[in-house]
Amino acid sequence: MSKRLAEVAKKVGVSEATVSRVLNDKPGVSQATRDAVLTALDVMGYERPTKLRGERNRLVGLVLPELSNPIFPALAEVIGGALAQNGFTPVLCTRSAGGVSEAEYMDLLLGQQVSGVIFTGGQYTERRADHAHYHRLVDLGLPLVLMSASVEDLEVPTVSCDDLVAMTQAFEHVVSLGHERIGLLLGPADHIPSERKLAAALILAERHGIELAEADVVRSDYSLESGQATVARLLARGVTAVLCASDPLALGAIRAVRRSGRSVPEDVSVVGFDDSALMNSTDPALTTVRQPIEPMGRAAVGLLTQLIAGQDVASDELLFEPELVVRRSTAPARPAAG
Repeated sequence: MSKRLAEVAKKVGVSEATVSRVLNDKPGVSQATRDAVLTALDVMGYERPTKLRGERNRLVGLVLPELSNPIFPALAEVIGGALAQNGFTPVLCTRSAGGVSEAEYMDLLLGQQVSGVIFTGGQYTERRADHAHYHRLVDLGLPLVLMSASVEDLEVPTVSCDDLVAMTQAFEHVVSLGHERIGLLLGPADHIPSERKLAAALILAERHGIELAEADVVRSDYSLESGQATVARLLARGVTAVLCASDPLALGAIRAVRRSGRSVPEDVSVVGFDDSALMNSTDPALTTVRQPIEPMGRAAVGLLTQLIAGQDVASDELLFEPELVVRRSTAPARPAAG
């Protein structure tokens, strides 16, 4: 015990008496020092005293759906930095095919006594997916913040990019270039952000007198390869502009256009969504709708830290406005033959 006291005291830079007061749950120690001592215990591999095991670590679960789309590592960097500024350490969890499930990750995070969890995408964005593990966390009183989509039956604060504005910016852009044969490359049918984008596109098409048939909307997994395979159906219909639900999907669309013997943007204009890393360096540089990830990530951390501090936070959805970034993957529609 005395060895442990000495090692922890040295690690934190306090006296052994202070460490002893924390371990025995005695008054007279600031919350910051108490947190530092408990964190040092965890880092050094010592078990907390039984009566302190219920006290949360300064750890926050950060759950990402994948890392292949550059937008998610970028979000993780923003959120991780904001958490560190608030004295928290992120515990990164990413889903992969055949890997650890979200529900299993929740068990792992609960075992780590995390103070809260931020989800940047996951099963809650899919209407038909299992949402039971989210309800379990809410029932346990664990602070949660969701990003990208709100869940109707979960009273949890949410931070999202405004999909209606995003689609409006993309749609109006290609219409201004004279495009009338427009196709949509979206995520799965039950994916809430894609549902919102489709609803906006249908309103815009009607407003402009543009036909947007069911066959002009195709669904794909969020990968370049899947986007490339799926968009061929749109090209067969003669679309001259493709609006995509992510940048990887847009890159897949560009590859499909080229493999069909056509070019971007001379024959087909392509618009992405996210403005993830290196989209200004692709060939051609991608026109895309930029998510404001810096303010979104900081807002998510701000909401979570308020919840952890026991403050009341409205379970509303905060919508952030995106920005259209015009590059070289879009151009005026060619005049119709004849």
